[in-house]
Amino acid sequence: MPVSLTEQLRERIRREGPITFRDWMKASLYDPAAGYYRRSDLQRWGREGDYRTSPERSELFAATFARYFARLHAELGRPSDWTIVECGAGDGRFAEGVLRSSDAARYVVCDSSPDALQRARERLREFEAHVEFCSEVELPRVEHGVYFSNELFDAFPIHRLIKKDGELQEMYVTVGLDNEFVWATGPLSTPRLFEFCREHSVELTDGQLIEINLEIEDWLARVASRLLRGFVITVDYGTEAETLYDPVLRPNGTLRAFSKHGFVDDVLDQPGEYDITSSVNWTQVKLAGEKVGLKAVEFASQDKFLLSAGLLDVLEQRLTKLESEAERLSLTTGAREMILPGGMASSFQVLVQQRVEEEVPDVR
Repeated sequence: MPVSLTEQLRERIRREGPITFRDWMKASLYDPAAGYYRRSDLQRWGREGDYRTSPERSELFAATFARYFARLHAELGRPSDWTIVECGAGDGRFAEGVLRSSDAARYVVCDSSPDALQRARERLREFEAHVEFCSEVELPRVEHGVYFSNELFDAFPIHRLIKKDGELQEMYVTVGLDNEFVWATGPLSTPRLFEFCREHSVELTDGQLIEINLEIEDWLARVASRLLRGFVITVDYGTEAETLYDPVLRPNGTLRAFSKHGFVDDVLDQPGEYDITSSVNWTQVKLAGEKVGLKAVEFASQDKFLLSAGLLDVLEQRLTKLESEAERLSLTTGAREMILPGGMASSFQVLVQQRVEEEVPDVR
C-alpha cells in the first residue's frame, strides 16, 4: 500500500529536521503522486469542488478576453504567428471559451498537473488543429503573442516570515508530540528573503507574519526569456506591498486553505487534501517584470478591466443569438457576477505587461 503524503512528510522531517513552509506547501500542492493539484481523484473545480474560477462563473469572461487578445494582436500589426499561451490552464474551460470566440493561430495549454492536461485535452478535442499542450517546465518560445494566467501566482509555494523578539525569522513545519504537523521558527532559508525585505522596505512589527512569493520572480524571468514580442497578462487577487504588509490590516498575513468553498481551520492539517493560497504582491510583480523587460501598461480591478475590454458589447452580441429565456437569464446573471460592485470580480485584479524586442534576457 502506498505511503500517504502525510507520512512521507513526517518521515522527511524526522530524517532531516524541520522543513520550510515553502517546501511543505510545495509537497502538499505539487507532489507528483499525492499533491492537491496532481491528484485525479479530486473534484477541484466548480460548485461540487473546492473553488470556482471566473471562467466557470460566466462564459463572458473568456469571450471578453478573446476580444481583448484580438485588440492586442491588431496593435502588433496582426502577425501571422500569433500565439496565446495559458499557464495554469486547469481543465481548459477558459481556453475553450477563447477558441470559440477567436481565430488564434496557435493556443498552448500549460499546466503542472497531468490530470488537468488530460481533462483539457478531452475538452478541447474539436480544436486540436490549433492547440498544443505542455507542462509548466516546458514553456514554449513565442515570437508574437500573449502569456496569460488566471489564479496562478496565488498558488505558488511561499515562504512565511515572522518577527520574533526583534529578529526576522522564517516559519518552518515540524512534527509535534502527538504526531501532528506544527509550526516552528528558524533562520531565513535563503539570502533572497533578506534581499526582498531590503528592496521592498519591509519592516515587520514584533509578532507580525507575512508571506514572500519568490517563485513569482522566477516565473516572470522564465516567461520573459521565452516571449520575444507581446504581452504577459496576469489575473489574480492581491494588493500593493504597502497594504499587503500592513501590520494593522494583516498582522497574520494572508495564508489560507480552502475545501468545499469554505476556509480550513488548520492549514497544516491533511497535506494534499486542500487548496492553499496567499494574496499576490502586485508591487513585487510590477518591479520584477521591469527587471526582465516587462513594462506594466495596464492595471485595474477585474470588473473595471472587463467593462473596459467590452464585456457589455459581448453580452449584447450573445443575447441576440439566444432563443431560450433560460439561456438569456443565465448569461445576464453571469454578466452581473463579473461586474457587480462589491462582487467577486472586484476583489481580483488584472495586470498587463508588455515585452518589446530590445534586451531580451536568456533565462532558462
